[in-house]
Amino acid sequence: MRLLIALLLPWLVFFTIGRPVAGIICLILQLTVIGWIPAAIWAVYSLSQYKTDKKIEQALGKR
Repeated sequence: MRLLIALLLPWLVFFTIGRPVAGIICLILQLTVIGWIPAAIWAVYSLSQYKTDKKIEQALGKR
């Protein structure tokens, strides 16, 4: 679900993963038509990093 949001409303993804400052910067970038593509790419990349960080945190927590 977050991946779909990352493509349609990239700034919203940053708020869902706890990075509101990046969300505001992404919203400003998304307001330009040219900036929509980089904003979407940035949101998808950040979402994948967030998922990776959660997996690492979970793995280290089980030790």
